[in-house]
Amino acid sequence: MKRQAGPESRPRKRFGQHFLHDPAVIERIASAIAPASGEAVVEIGPGRGALTRRLLASDCASLDAIEIDRDLAAMLGGELGVDLRFRLHNYDALRVDFSALARERGRALRVVGNLPYNISTPLLFHLLESVRDILDLHVMLQREVIARMAAHPGDAAYGRLTVMLAPWVEVDRLFDVGPGAFQPPPRVWSAVARLRVRPQPAFTVSVAFPAVVRAAFAHRRKTLRNALRGLATAEQIASCGVDPSTRPETVSPALFNAIAGTVKLPSGAP
Repeated sequence: MKRQAGPESRPRKRFGQHFLHDPAVIERIASAIAPASGEAVVEIGPGRGALTRRLLASDCASLDAIEIDRDLAAMLGGELGVDLRFRLHNYDALRVDFSALARERGRALRVVGNLPYNISTPLLFHLLESVRDILDLHVMLQREVIARMAAHPGDAAYGRLTVMLAPWVEVDRLFDVGPGAFQPPPRVWSAVARLRVRPQPAFTVSVAFPAVVRAAFAHRRKTLRNALRGLATAEQIASCGVDPSTRPETVSPALFNAIAGTVKLPSGAP
């Protein structure tokens, strides 16, 4: 990275900041994204701008960077704002309306980010709310989180995150990133994944799908019969071709959705 960290850009623990600085990793991520002419790119958490500068070297039509840290936002805005394609948003990504941003840009978004580990799952669920306005996502997260995203039924890592992503995106695990690629180095390994938004959902998602999946994985060691008690009876589960005594980690997303289709949520339930 060309720019040296000044006092204003020291990592802040409350934001979970670990700044990517390894040129080889930066190039590998940029090559995986490969922004094309006319595309609208959104970077979540640009930090000191190592990847941002590389993305601006492409022919993308626009690059919106979302940075919650005011000092970093001021630094990047001052340095990169001369490029008319670049727009810096000093904002919390959990509160950004990505669909509105897509409408503003006049096209679907390509999202990239070295996501803070402490908000990674809520942020992914927030992005799913705008999934019809997103082409794909390239995210770097803790390696264990990427493993959960890309898992299959029966895998040890298979869980709620896997199932909730499944209707909307296909997950490709691309490569691992060691702690030394960051400053300061995190205590864990990271990994990069590509989430390709499906042209159409894998199945028509039942309104009760989130509630059923959440309940099923709240206590992983329970059987479906016990985990879903109060939501679905053993008879309802069996009617979908699922053994009520099976464990949640062996059930496919489509079958969870089938079970959800038999559930009637109380009025006002989330």
